[in-house]
Amino acid sequence: MGIKLLVVEDEEKILSLMDSFLRNEGYEVITAADGAAAVKLYIEHVPDIVILDWMLPLMNGIDACRRIRELGQPGIILVTAKDEETDKIIGLEMGADDYLTKPFSLRELSARIRSLLRRMNREDRSGTDPVMRRGELTIHEDSLQVFKGNQELRLTPTEYKLLHLLASKPGRVYSRMQLLQHAFEEEFIVDERTVDAHISKLRRKLEDDSSNAAYIQTVYGFGYRFGSGGS
Repeated sequence: MGIKLLVVEDEEKILSLMDSFLRNEGYEVITAADGAAAVKLYIEHVPDIVILDWMLPLMNGIDACRRIRELGQPGIILVTAKDEETDKIIGLEMGADDYLTKPFSLRELSARIRSLLRRMNREDRSGTDPVMRRGELTIHEDSLQVFKGNQELRLTPTEYKLLHLLASKPGRVYSRMQLLQHAFEEEFIVDERTVDAHISKLRRKLEDDSSNAAYIQTVYGFGYRFGSGGS
């Protein structure tokens, strides 16, 4: 079964170009021109990846992103004309896995989709240990599920990838650049603060008290490690 994409863009010419290009790339493509329609189509079709413009009628891209993230765990690429770093961080905080700044090339879009699919672990996983246990956490490598005790944690593909890397070697310190290279498989430039935004969200999902970081600890001036309290 092929990869299904939901492309949401209110500029008809851009939407048509993206639709044609992505179909030629072999994807199944569903399109929408506003945020409300995007949420409705997500519920109906459950696509693998949502490519979502920020500035949309009826419901803006940020609100649509947040609503889709409440409904499921697709990969979400936020497309924005906003070039401010804070705007990009807001998008990541609302549940996006990646962002594209307009104008962008269709080749870059394709590269972002491929990278996100790899983060979603669509590659062959043969020969790996299917379960990793760290304290109260159980990380299922085949199903990409994470449980804390008996409660499943709803992680995005990027959050899962970061957690899996950190938890695989408790105590090892990873720089922000190392985490970027692992999570985003650097085919393009991504700001290091992107990692901080994803780690912040991941930490809130893992920790009962974010001031007592048992699982993901900050190594100031360098990066992060999986703490001994979670090993």
